[in-house]
Amino acid sequence: MLQSNLPEDSYLHKGRRAQLVQTLRDKGIRDERVLAAINAVPRHFFLDTAFQHIAYENRAFQILAQQTISHPFTVAYQTELLEIKKFDKVLEIGTGSAYQSCVLAELGAQVFTIERQRALYDHVGKFSYIRKYPSIKRFYGDGYAGLPSYAPFDKVIVTAGAPYVPDALTQQLKPGGILVIPVGDSSGQRMLRITKEIDHKLKADDLGAFDFVPMLEGKNK
Repeated sequence: MLQSNLPEDSYLHKGRRAQLVQTLRDKGIRDERVLAAINAVPRHFFLDTAFQHIAYENRAFQILAQQTISHPFTVAYQTELLEIKKFDKVLEIGTGSAYQSCVLAELGAQVFTIERQRALYDHVGKFSYIRKYPSIKRFYGDGYAGLPSYAPFDKVIVTAGAPYVPDALTQQLKPGGILVIPVGDSSGQRMLRITKEIDHKLKADDLGAFDFVPMLEGKNK
């Protein structure tokens, strides 16, 4: 999976990344800053060497602890929905491989990311590429609880399918902030973009069907 000694980021990889960006543009991603971030972050660094030759296909891959690295389109789509501004304080639930974290940091966000799988949390800690982004702060914990001691957040992103919208996450969102979360069960989820109005009322937009690994409660040792 994640590699301590990073492979080369060759012209071939960069060319495949450019092709991926065009694929995402063709699939409807319009935010050029998001596309530039996808183009800047070498996805093959986040995958086992066995997947190097297909790292830039628009597909998910298995990582540690029975988790996955999301489709590039999903990463770009969720990121676009967040409308990231430089220095936005972003809470991410589900660090996974840290690919999404790095894309957010590439856009200038301050990322507070929680991982409940201890093995995955420890593994990402050994991943040298993440040191490029000192704005990423990692936490081992329960995503349902968020990070109340660091709240409030401008944006919140959940990268696993939740059975419901956790109250803690909406409470830790600033007025005017955005929460992007897939909600549903094992048969599939709906992508919700929830805006917290200035009066603290929540407005939810349903943006279609997606398929994520489930968001689980507690910490896995």
